[in-house]
Amino acid sequence: MAITAEQVKELREMTGAGVMDCKKILVETDGDMEKAVELLKKKGIAKAAKKADRIASEGLVEAYIHGGKYGALVEVNSETDFVSKNEDFKKFVKDVAMHIVAANPKYVRREEVPASVVEEEKEILKAQALEEGKPEAIVEKIVEGRLNKFYEEICLLDQPFVKDPDKTVGELLVELIAKIGENIVIRRFVRFERGEGIEKKEENFAEEVMKQMNN
Repeated sequence: MAITAEQVKELREMTGAGVMDCKKILVETDGDMEKAVELLKKKGIAKAAKKADRIASEGLVEAYIHGGKYGALVEVNSETDFVSKNEDFKKFVKDVAMHIVAANPKYVRREEVPASVVEEEKEILKAQALEEGKPEAIVEKIVEGRLNKFYEEICLLDQPFVKDPDKTVGELLVELIAKIGENIVIRRFVRFERGEGIEKKEENFAEEVMKQMNN
């Protein structure tokens, strides 16, 4: 069943959940609004959305260093200093720092991607779709679908978590918010790579990080 923008908007207004969460849940429930609301509640997404406006200025800055070659610093904020001492919270922050090293995101969330970058990518995707012979009438929809893949590659919250690819980092964050009961925000990060910018042999960062963790 095709999900319309009006359905997504209605569910978003009812629950406060994000656009992509609403669309995903509506697809899962075949557009059944009542089931969608209930599923959002079960997943903790609606609960987490209601906390999103609450100020989070405490938390932790965590570092992850991989073999002296790659490193990351990430700041994850909570509402209270008490939560920053919570073991689940601390584990999440460490996992996010590790994920950043492995997956190399460029931004935390979609809203941070410059409009010029998005427009440039749209033009590339549009040209590709037309070259593939796709009908011009549906090119825009194809571009929007492929743009989601683009966000998955560069935005931390949209990326499949390296230790559990069935979930995104954003979904793990929502689960943590629902469990702890406070607003939690991944505020910013920086990633370092030794010799970055110097031509060298390419490596699979995610595989290398996971191998080290399993040793």
